[in-house]
Amino acid sequence: MSHLRKRYDIVAVLLFFLLASFLEYQEPFSLLEDETLSYRQLMRTYYGDPELSGPSEDVVIVYTDEDFYAEYEKFPLMRVDLAQIVDRLKQVMGAKVIGIDMLLDFNSAYGEDPTLELAFEEAGNVLLVSQADIAGDEFIKLNRAIPRFASRTVNGYSNIHSTSAISESIVRLTVYPEITAEQDGWPFAVQAVAMFLGETPVMQEGVLTIGDQVNVPLDQFNDMYIDYPLLPGDGAVTQRLHDVIGISASDILFEDEEALEDLSFLVEGKIVLIGEVAEVSHDEFETPLGNVFGVEIIANTIATILKNASLQPASFVAESLVGLVLMLSLMGTTLLHNPAPRTLVSFLLMVAHIVAVSLTYIYLGIVFSMSYILIAGFLSFLMISARFYLNELGQKALIRDAFGQYLSPKVVSDLVKDPEKLTLGGEEREMTAYFSDIEGFSSFSERLSPTDLVYLLNEYLTDMCNILIGYEGTVDKFEGDAIISFWGAPSYQEDHAKLACYASIEMNQALVPFREKMLQEHRPEIRVRMGLNTGSMLVGNMGSAQRMNYTMMGNAVNLAARLEGANKVYGSDIMISQFTYEFVRDLVDVRELDTIRVVGINEPVTVYQLLDRKNRVAGKQADLVESFQRGLASYKQRDFVAAMAQFKKGLSIVKDDGPSLTYHQRCQEYQTNPPDETWDGVFTLAAKG
Repeated sequence: MSHLRKRYDIVAVLLFFLLASFLEYQEPFSLLEDETLSYRQLMRTYYGDPELSGPSEDVVIVYTDEDFYAEYEKFPLMRVDLAQIVDRLKQVMGAKVIGIDMLLDFNSAYGEDPTLELAFEEAGNVLLVSQADIAGDEFIKLNRAIPRFASRTVNGYSNIHSTSAISESIVRLTVYPEITAEQDGWPFAVQAVAMFLGETPVMQEGVLTIGDQVNVPLDQFNDMYIDYPLLPGDGAVTQRLHDVIGISASDILFEDEEALEDLSFLVEGKIVLIGEVAEVSHDEFETPLGNVFGVEIIANTIATILKNASLQPASFVAESLVGLVLMLSLMGTTLLHNPAPRTLVSFLLMVAHIVAVSLTYIYLGIVFSMSYILIAGFLSFLMISARFYLNELGQKALIRDAFGQYLSPKVVSDLVKDPEKLTLGGEEREMTAYFSDIEGFSSFSERLSPTDLVYLLNEYLTDMCNILIGYEGTVDKFEGDAIISFWGAPSYQEDHAKLACYASIEMNQALVPFREKMLQEHRPEIRVRMGLNTGSMLVGNMGSAQRMNYTMMGNAVNLAARLEGANKVYGSDIMISQFTYEFVRDLVDVRELDTIRVVGINEPVTVYQLLDRKNRVAGKQADLVESFQRGLASYKQRDFVAAMAQFKKGLSIVKDDGPSLTYHQRCQEYQTNPPDETWDGVFTLAAKG
């Protein structure tokens, strides 16, 4: 139980995915899921099998549009003319099924109904649309055509609507078992296919069957996914479905029978849908391919059914396996202690999930849920990251509790001599500030228990602080693994820059045997970045009357902190500013690194890598510095080819030299994308470090 409490992120991930599986099956909100279906359908139309997603050759639309009504000179279509269209489609052109997408639920005021009734009776193959009145998920009633029409035709209800309360995009057709049970009714598209095949529809155990030819798997809500086709277009204009598989009603109504016989090959033996595609009809609906008329959605649904559901829901087992793989993969990221690769891997896992379920939709026609699993994955990533972050905060807090009250004996001595310094306030002095931080602290701290971590840091901080105090430095504070120190206060020190540099050199040298000892004890290797800057700073007791701290602040302090972080960019260990170098140029050996502009400080500053005391750099190190300085000179002259050669030479001397690697890569980039003519050689850092 205690282990579970420690790994609450794993428990949370498990709960997130269990909840996602439940919500995925219940689908309490479908907005996101339907949006993903829309995008996947768009991709399928472009890259899927056109034989599966293309229009059906067995469906024809006879449409009335603006051009028809302009020629017809009245609106709407009169029932006697509808009767003539039905008669010609059946008797002259040989339509197998005639589906009329017009709700004829009222009596004509012009005595037209007997003529239309007779046409229906003589045709014998007419399917009339009815309207299913559904409130939420509850069936209320079925609005059919008037009895004289209903008795001569077959009924098929239309329930074209979005499954989301927010999005209006239509991606699915719902089959309502209660309508079938109470009214012996089927969706218009299902009934049209049944009449076409001469079979009776049957729905059993989530499968819609029509004879031996059609088996359509439905999802847990008895929904069938509609496969919309890619339609031809000219530039930005895409044709409508009725333009591709349609005939204008004017061709049927106004042409003579001889002309109709010539057109009969378009209709004979097919399902013919009669419907409105005029804007005045207000019969347009939003779909993944844009606005589509109702009769066109019916045609697409019929085509999907005839192809045995070219889009089919994935099984519960398959959905569960996909979710399980993503869940276990995200749990596996807890082995990555470094946040950057952990974030990258988590992101790639979720992208891989999106790509995988999209490809199965596009090429295989198998519909996996996407949104619920992705939400669970994102929440899992946040929870895992939060645990790492809180653990790191806990480690930092543990370190602060252990060392936060550490104060230099020089400060204590100075306060004993002058108790007035206990009051709040400070003074401005020229000083040298020092910042250091352990490289990759967050990653290796995760591998140690709190006890081992404190032991290691105790040893490290003790060794470093002994050197700092030995060079008369004042330890300002510890911030986790970071050491903040300064020279020049509380006692005046004319050589504060020299003392800070000598202390930094000795600390860096002391880290060599320290690292060897750590490796022998099978503990993490410690590498430290240090930053120094000299300038005017405010120093004194800061805080409140109840709690104060003898510390420093000011722009010069901020620059020292930025230089510590800037080491990361150059792969260096000790970076000092030009202001510090002016004080110690005759006392230390350095390597000029760059002229940079750090975050929060607009003025560029030249920075140096502090190497050793004066005239102590020799051998390979001296050869490396010479090659590097030649490369830097060529770099400043924009001769990036020559510069890269020198940096490459430096890497042959010391293969993992950070500054040479940095410049070698930068020169490669500048050869491809040279800086503009205004380039002054200043490199701007994008992050604090």
